[in-house]
Amino acid sequence: MPGQNHFAEPNQHVLTFLHLIFKLQGHIWTTEAMVQDAQGLSGVLDQLVHLWLMVRAPIVAPILQFAVNVCLVMVTLLFVERMYMSGVLFVVKLIGRTPKTMWKWQPMREDVEQGNSSFPMVLVQIPMYNEKEVYQLSIQAACGLLWPADRIVIQVLDDSTDPFVKELVQAEVKRWASKGINIKYEIRVNRTGYKAGALKQGMRHSYVSECDYVAIFDADFQPDPDFLHRSIPFLVHNPELALVQARWKFVNGEENLMTKMQEVSLNYHFSVEQRVGSAAYGFFGFNGTAGVWRIQAMNEAGGWNDRTTVEDMDLAVRASMQGWKFVYLHDLEVKNELPSTFKAFRFQQHRWSCGPASLFRKVFPQVLKNKKVKLWKKIHMLYAFFFVRKILGHIVTFVFYCVIIPLTVLVPEVEMPLWGAIYIPSLITLMNGVATPKSLHLLVFWVVFENVMSLHRTRATLSGLFDLGSRVNEWVVTEKLGNVLKYKMSSKHSGKRSLRRYVSNLLLKSWKLGDRLNIWELWTSAFLLFCSIYDFHYKGKNRFYIYMICQSVAFFIMGLGYCGTFVPS
Repeated sequence: MPGQNHFAEPNQHVLTFLHLIFKLQGHIWTTEAMVQDAQGLSGVLDQLVHLWLMVRAPIVAPILQFAVNVCLVMVTLLFVERMYMSGVLFVVKLIGRTPKTMWKWQPMREDVEQGNSSFPMVLVQIPMYNEKEVYQLSIQAACGLLWPADRIVIQVLDDSTDPFVKELVQAEVKRWASKGINIKYEIRVNRTGYKAGALKQGMRHSYVSECDYVAIFDADFQPDPDFLHRSIPFLVHNPELALVQARWKFVNGEENLMTKMQEVSLNYHFSVEQRVGSAAYGFFGFNGTAGVWRIQAMNEAGGWNDRTTVEDMDLAVRASMQGWKFVYLHDLEVKNELPSTFKAFRFQQHRWSCGPASLFRKVFPQVLKNKKVKLWKKIHMLYAFFFVRKILGHIVTFVFYCVIIPLTVLVPEVEMPLWGAIYIPSLITLMNGVATPKSLHLLVFWVVFENVMSLHRTRATLSGLFDLGSRVNEWVVTEKLGNVLKYKMSSKHSGKRSLRRYVSNLLLKSWKLGDRLNIWELWTSAFLLFCSIYDFHYKGKNRFYIYMICQSVAFFIMGLGYCGTFVPS
């Protein structure tokens, strides 16, 4: 049959291999009863192997070949979408299409007659939850924004459950208020709706009715002083614009290998996806922070909604369905922190994968029926934005590269074209890496890292898409370390023996194996290891074992939780 020449007489090889194992076991086991047990077990396995060989070609191979073909179609769709975005971005750069050429923009200046009243009233919201390590950074940066003091209100929305942290945040707010800053400290009775609930409650205060725009910054975000002067004019001079989104700049991108891998993925998101969405469609997903909204547009869209874990994307979709447009400013950067612990990163990725899938299920009929959005924009929203990027991309990465390809080495009757298994994925990888030139030498690590995370993302995507499990609407705040790690290492572990003491501290205090084991990753590692040994032993012509052994090691390392930054206890 086609493909059977991948291995030399695979049927006989399997039987011979198993017989050899049990003959060796017969020599090792000394008692007659143990030898008989080994021989009996060998007979059972012989029957199982014969059964497998009977069903492999007529039943398993066609099913697996169908799965391969489906995955090849999905990979092709993903590749076409990436090529399309790259082409659009090339044209945008070629013709010099920038936000300032697309939209009106003039700097804000004080009017001689009206004075500061010519500036719009701006609300700055800082939602936080037990942010002991970074609360000062965002509050200080917000209070340093250049804007007339009587035309800005800073709102600290503290949902902290730790009384000590609440006291710290409140004291920081009072400190800035004593300096003449118009800053408010707002708390709630409970955390209903999580971040969306806090933002929604913050909009209900009486003083907000005087505001025209609202800028939102998470607790670890630090906008530059001129942030409002560079963003607000777009909203002032373009009444059809609802949102101005800035780019994230990562202060800890070089902290460890995991943060470097995140930086590659997110740089592509901002450099390509957000820029193309802004330039071609006037629509993209709000990133939840480092953006400025027109309050009128938010109200028309229905305000904040906590029906999913991506309240920011939800609001953007609803505002777009009302006819509003967005602009992304690639040159306006806001410093922030990437999650540097593996636990925090996993929680974040669950939210970012489950939420969009759940939202897609809920807004799909609404987008189709909407009459304010043009057909081409609907196609972009439902197909490119949601289906390809938020659903198909996660699923095909894990299913194809971590399940289907390894299975094909066990079923030599299945044909696996190299263009789908190697060439197209390599091109997609290069297109992602171009956005972060300094990390091009790490692309191999990025591939295996993303494949491991695709297991977690696929599970989250499926749970959101089909409303499965109790974690669909789980909203876990991403842990931020701020400067705590640098401080602890410099103050407690200085001297010649600092590294030894640091490692000892990790092993004795921080290493809790039960808390760090990721069973799904470890099982996948074992599966890939088995397939790679099988492929190597039977000399598979595609030599997929080279990839599979590397991927198995990555799953094993991350399955043990040995990834990211370890925080000393």
